[in-house]
Amino acid sequence: MNLNATLFAQFVVFFILVGFTMKFVWPPLMKALDERAQRIANGLAAADRGKAEAAAAEKRIAAELSATRDESAKRIADAEKRGQAIIEEAKLTASAEAARIRAEAEADAAQQINRAREELRGQVAALAVKGAEQILKREVNAAAHADLLSQLSTEL
Repeated sequence: MNLNATLFAQFVVFFILVGFTMKFVWPPLMKALDERAQRIANGLAAADRGKAEAAAAEKRIAAELSATRDESAKRIADAEKRGQAIIEEAKLTASAEAARIRAEAEADAAQQINRAREELRGQVAALAVKGAEQILKREVNAAAHADLLSQLSTEL
């Protein structure tokens, strides 16, 4: 065996193998690598878009949260104002009710005083008639002297 012929045959086989690899193996391998690189690039772009969307969403959330806080503070203030108004209204209603009850009590007391006066007048008139009877030592007719007794009761 000749070393040159073996070396030459190995070169020929090597170049055939390189040609075969370049024509049939290399293109699918490069295509797979290109597709993988494209997927990685798409993934990185999607990650960047996701980060941007997350930042935008975070800003929207912060704005909505701020608006919600403002609205809830406004509602709390309105509720406190309404509560104060209700308290004031209740105080006014209670004052009016107390004044009405006081007026009713005063009217009732005045009515009782008038009744007591009338009763007292009647008793005084009866005592006056009894006293007159005893002084005169005879019976006084109340029906006959009704004008005199009514005048006496009005004077008392």
